[in-house]
Amino acid sequence: MPKTYTPPRLTLPVGDRDHSEGAPDASMVLVEYGDYQCPYCGAAYPVVKRIEKELGSDLRFVFRNFPLTNSHPQAEWAAETAEAASAQGKFWPMHDFLYENQRFMGDAAYFTVYETKLKLDVTRIGQEVAQRAYSARIQEDFMSGVRSGVNGTPTFFINGIRYDGAPEFGSMVSALKVASKTPRRRART
Repeated sequence: MPKTYTPPRLTLPVGDRDHSEGAPDASMVLVEYGDYQCPYCGAAYPVVKRIEKELGSDLRFVFRNFPLTNSHPQAEWAAETAEAASAQGKFWPMHDFLYENQRFMGDAAYFTVYETKLKLDVTRIGQEVAQRAYSARIQEDFMSGVRSGVNGTPTFFINGIRYDGAPEFGSMVSALKVASKTPRRRART
């Protein structure tokens, strides 16, 4: 009898530690393991935004860091910058800005202007990024991804199960809607 494929499951359950948009009790949960410098993540970013708009309050979107530093030298810096902005209550604006401005990833001055527009403490962000103040959190995200079968970016999980299709609007919305009708099993810890 041939073996059937079972996609990997999310090993770290979605919780309060996560950066998330949407209701905690939403019927659909989309988790992305992403790298801010990854061009494929950059291409998936507007797709996710469109999905969020389409599904509204039925969707909870979670972002976890998975910087591929061997391929993307600014990925760790970007993750640290997003986490430093989070400490000042501005994770999502910085997350969006990083993806919308990937082409400027190596230009720290460009980001300083934006941090000022967001009314962030630029000096504090610079110090925290230089000290790698959030490296433990980023590493925790990364390792939870490894344990969950993430081997590239972007990798998505829909209601705790890895989505192995292309990050395309129609197929992802369909998968999310099917998943919302399927009883959820708890993620293994």
